Amino acid sequence: MVRKKNARSKPIGRTVPSRARDRNADRTTVWVLPDQLRPDTGPLRDLAPGRGTVLFVESLAEARRLPWHKQRLVLIWSAMRHFADDLRRRGHDVDYRAWQPDARTALSRHVRARRPARLRVMESAEIGPSREAVRLARGLGLEVEEIPNGMFLSDRADFARRARGRKTLLLEAFYRRMRKKTGLLMRGREPAGGRWNYDAMNREPVPEGTDFPPPPRYDPDAVTRDLIRRVGREFPGHFGDAGAFAWPVTRSDAQHFFEDFLDHRLDRFGPYEDAIVTGEAVLFHSLLSPLLNIGLLDPLEVSRRAEERYRNKRARLNSVEGFIRQILGWREFVYQVYHLAMPDYARRNHFKAKLPLPRFYWDGETDMHCAADAVKGLIRRGINHHIQRLMITGNFALLAGIEPQAVNRWYWLAYADAWEWVVTPNVLGLALHADGGLLATKPYAASANYINRMSDCCRGCRYDHRRATGQEACPFNALFWDFLARNRSTLARNPRMNLMMSQLKRRGRGDLSRIRARAAQIRGRLKRGERI
Repeated sequence: MVRKKNARSKPIGRTVPSRARDRNADRTTVWVLPDQLRPDTGPLRDLAPGRGTVLFVESLAEARRLPWHKQRLVLIWSAMRHFADDLRRRGHDVDYRAWQPDARTALSRHVRARRPARLRVMESAEIGPSREAVRLARGLGLEVEEIPNGMFLSDRADFARRARGRKTLLLEAFYRRMRKKTGLLMRGREPAGGRWNYDAMNREPVPEGTDFPPPPRYDPDAVTRDLIRRVGREFPGHFGDAGAFAWPVTRSDAQHFFEDFLDHRLDRFGPYEDAIVTGEAVLFHSLLSPLLNIGLLDPLEVSRRAEERYRNKRARLNSVEGFIRQILGWREFVYQVYHLAMPDYARRNHFKAKLPLPRFYWDGETDMHCAADAVKGLIRRGINHHIQRLMITGNFALLAGIEPQAVNRWYWLAYADAWEWVVTPNVLGLALHADGGLLATKPYAASANYINRMSDCCRGCRYDHRRATGQEACPFNALFWDFLARNRSTLARNPRMNLMMSQLKRRGRGDLSRIRARAAQIRGRLKRGERI
């Protein structure tokens, strides 16, 4: 059973009466957290220029908590610095505490310099950061107001009420409610085109010779160049390559990046959203998640702009619906599951997997072409598209039996768009089925047959995607059948696994024994840290 956690609907701490707050606004500090870079949301929305102070903090202690992807650090801090400059141009008093030892030190220095009487902060999307801000401010004698998070479109109290007593939470029901709530892709009470979901049309492999329009790249300005140098120097052991940084770091550039997706990739996004092409990190994906997750883009605005392309007959319905389902459906859904099920959720391990994370997740050095391409691309760019995450690195970890918390930690530190609220449900729920089916009704387990059908990776691989045994056989195959056999009693109770389990039964005893011996060999090499 999921332990219910009620969404906080009221500010915590000592709330300042509105009249008194207005009289003393000049002594109010608004602390903007790194994932809240929107001027129209939270306490910034009510802060008039020239009244009070806006505080930003770069915490080196937080930067060292995990070996985050270097591009994640550069993106967040550069976007914060540019947002602070934008607020200054709007007339706000900004106290930007750069390169601070930790949040406590930064806030203490701010209090000594500005003498605020109270602090206002918006609840963080992740559990913890805003609570820590409140605790630190109280310790310094400030009045504190924490207001509800305004960065998402769905309601936590309503989600918790509907989820009460359920062992499985269904995205589709949630997504339909969100469509009705926002009116996106609706004709009255009915969905545009007569169907809610066009996923069945969005599973095509990419035809040979297809051209992929590259997304814009943004030359780092002086602010970003300084951060690239400092992050590379101060955090040499962190994951990834900071030197290849080309993300937008301002609201205007983020909007330009999004418009480029609408103009050049949205129409063909749908059919090929589940495809993989060697060396292509983008295909027709939007890559908006790093920008949405820190607030440079608004999820409702991007959904409406995509809908306009369908209404104006500039993008096909299955592409637009698939894109909006990712933003309005899946993104909101995982946020809700995170807040409903944490903190117990992070410890789930349904299949009792315990192998250590393979070495190739850190350097991409593996003879499996699909995995090498995914990880090495991630190191260079700070991102993969979702099918590489789910069906390559995630699928391998599921099949091999890698300990879920180790996998979750890696996804959290290895991606430029990673925050705990989005990573943990996606990894433990979707990729690894470690939650036992709360988030997804079946494990997303697949052999090399799927990878070969949806990608060109197998052509350039030393392993044979058609074989399950022998040294030349693709590891995905032996691990797939071994995963089904290892977890036979659990999986047999899941009706959505009937087809796979029936195929397992048709394997002869001798054949399956040889396959499982090959899987044991692979798992042994992984345990010893050897290359596969």
